[in-house]
Amino acid sequence: MENNRYPHAQMSGGKGQASPQRILLSFDIEEFDVPREHGVELPMEEQARISVAGTEAILDILKEHQVKATFFSTANFAQLAPAVITRLLDEGHELASHGYYHWTFETADLKRSKDTLEAQTGVTIRGYRQARMMPVAEQEVQRAGYTYNSSLNPTFIPGRYMHLSTPRTYFMKEGILQIPASVTPILRFPLFWLSCHNLPFGLYRWLCRRTLRHDGYLVVYFHPWEFYPLGDHPELKLPFIVRNNSGEGMKERLSKWISAFKEEGTTFVTFTEFTDSLNSLS
Repeated sequence: MENNRYPHAQMSGGKGQASPQRILLSFDIEEFDVPREHGVELPMEEQARISVAGTEAILDILKEHQVKATFFSTANFAQLAPAVITRLLDEGHELASHGYYHWTFETADLKRSKDTLEAQTGVTIRGYRQARMMPVAEQEVQRAGYTYNSSLNPTFIPGRYMHLSTPRTYFMKEGILQIPASVTPILRFPLFWLSCHNLPFGLYRWLCRRTLRHDGYLVVYFHPWEFYPLGDHPELKLPFIVRNNSGEGMKERLSKWISAFKEEGTTFVTFTEFTDSLNSLS
């Protein structure tokens, strides 16, 4: 049972409703600083180059399948890669904030990243996701002017997340709509990027489908550097679970995953479209 301290509105895509089930597909586009966690320092230009290459590959796949997604970008990456930011907006995707820098954070970055992205693109930034899905003060997110926050992975991963007591699906907190990453019912198995890399593809797709049918919607997220051939670069010292199925493997998996759900009639929506649909029900 979901925690009843947090209001949860009726899903328009839930049981007994005519609206189709919806997938909120998202990508955290950022400086490729993962090697730094393993003692490898990459120049910022190289971090940006790898993430740009991955983002371009993602956009090609989304264009092929004619689906829309939400891109959570650090302000730093957006300034380093203005052409790819322009492309994703021109192709109808949503841009949201992923902070200012990916490696460091201070409270002022909440508003500073929003202001910087808006000044660069001329679009209103409504959503936020904290780097590495770490905790962030909801009052500060609200004060910075965001409409929704997607910084929660409601699962248990040793050394990273301990969120088994939080709501598993969307809820309101401090005046901000919280849109957690999807985890399976009951066991709360995470359906994030690492699961797609390392589970047998059929099992990952089945878990996503089961969760989608249970909740009426699904939230998944990936990163651009996953679509770069990390396995060809041992000098980065990345663990196998990160390298596994990277590059062409992830391109193939994402394409097959999207195709499978499109064939079943699932609708892909941006986070803002999802948020606005909930407002229309209240």
